[in-house]
Amino acid sequence: MLVWTVANQKGGVGKTTTTVSLGGLCAEQGRRVLLVDLDPHGSLSSYFRFEPDQVELSTFTLFQRRTELSSALVQQCIVDTEFEGVSLIPAAMALATLERQAISGDGMGLVLGRALAMIKDEFDIVLIDCPPLLGVLMINALAACQQLLIPVQTEFLALKGLERMVQTLTMMSKSRKHPLPYSVVPTMFDRRTQASVNSLRAIRNTYSDCVWPGKVPVDTKLRDASKAGVPPHLFQPDSRAVEAYRSLLKWQLARSAKPVLSEAGGIL
Repeated sequence: MLVWTVANQKGGVGKTTTTVSLGGLCAEQGRRVLLVDLDPHGSLSSYFRFEPDQVELSTFTLFQRRTELSSALVQQCIVDTEFEGVSLIPAAMALATLERQAISGDGMGLVLGRALAMIKDEFDIVLIDCPPLLGVLMINALAACQQLLIPVQTEFLALKGLERMVQTLTMMSKSRKHPLPYSVVPTMFDRRTQASVNSLRAIRNTYSDCVWPGKVPVDTKLRDASKAGVPPHLFQPDSRAVEAYRSLLKWQLARSAKPVLSEAGGIL
């Protein structure tokens, strides 16, 4: 089972859109997909019409009942979406209370990894959507995954968020057997603006081989797909953004196939 985390310490860069787009395209290829919402705001859950203030079982349940984790409990937290091959563990607003609970320790940073290990034969790929801040939720997502995708809006302030994210990875690497491989995903690229062009150039110059060679363009079809609650590839299959995400998925799967990456911590 592949486990990818989608994270950035800056909000509004396309994390949820990237999670939904890649998950939908994986399902299109026949893979069994599990999406995991770790953001208390629940954007990923809301995308599929699950409300974070109403769900009974959620990612919060895994933390709340961490001392009694079992395959059966994890399975109970999984819901089917309307789309074939795509399942979800929704978020609950109560996730926001975990930071103060984490002070007591007791393995709080490894809860998600333990939970996913219990269902590793049930899915082919897991994509984890994170909140835009460093805390116990992001630590769980980074500890549980084999690869990190960092969506970065092609504008100056987003570059600062990327810099903080890479610093976080350096810190996390000290507790892993191997450094966590990451891929920088330029998003919301607008070739009409010099700011976007310059930011993309800066990203590629600074992070070189870790940057996906493509970019996700500004595309109103992504917003329309979200409003409709439909994965972008089903809403508008031939849109520029969907074609970009198809390219990203192919590139990312090739990176995941490299032996050095598949052994880099996380759940195999």
